[in-house]
Amino acid sequence: MDHSTPATKHKYLRHAPLAAILIVAAIGAFTLREHLSFDVLRENREALLAFRDSHFIAMVAAFIGLYFVIVAFSLPGAAVASVTGGFLFGLALGTTFNVLAASLGAFAIFWAARAGLGKTLAARMEASEGTLQKINTGLRENEISVLFLLRLVPAVPFFVANLLPALVGVKFRNFAITTSLGIIPGALVFTWIGVGLGEVFDRGGSPDLSLLWEPQVIGPLLGLSALAALPIVIKALRGMKGH
Repeated sequence: MDHSTPATKHKYLRHAPLAAILIVAAIGAFTLREHLSFDVLRENREALLAFRDSHFIAMVAAFIGLYFVIVAFSLPGAAVASVTGGFLFGLALGTTFNVLAASLGAFAIFWAARAGLGKTLAARMEASEGTLQKINTGLRENEISVLFLLRLVPAVPFFVANLLPALVGVKFRNFAITTSLGIIPGALVFTWIGVGLGEVFDRGGSPDLSLLWEPQVIGPLLGLSALAALPIVIKALRGMKGH
């Protein structure tokens, strides 16, 4: 007999979306890496370009849908997808589609985490005392700045920047705004690489993603990160003066 109560069943069901994402992510890490690669893109580029030219709307929908699934389930191939956006659609449209798909995928992870584990952890943080309460208060006071930092600092994995905010109870509105705006600089770089991808393939080469760490690219990103951190620093200094 099933002695579980409706409340218990609901509790487990709340964790199902995040559990599904983690399971699919784990499976995808071992099974899809070779299928979502620049080599596969090189082999199929003529067919992709032909389909784009004859069925543009369908290609846009398929691209955004596939990119959404990659991000929502944290599958390997996000960098390949971003570069492909530039290759297929150019800098302006490619960046737009990349940002749209990545943002929607990030929103999906956020809600999956918030519905289950995030709700439990956020409630515990609200009821906590001492150091944890100070961290929670500091996060609330600097939510926008912290979220922008998560997006702009290149060392923070995209999956972490999607999952962590949901687990600590940030407002979805702030998460959505900082995600949609904060990923634009990185999306521009990846899309720009994709715009010249045809010439790279013609030379028999592969995209050089080390461009992300060149001074002319990493410099502005670090500058934006410092700008996002500035309100936190100012509040901290004011607090020190107050004491």
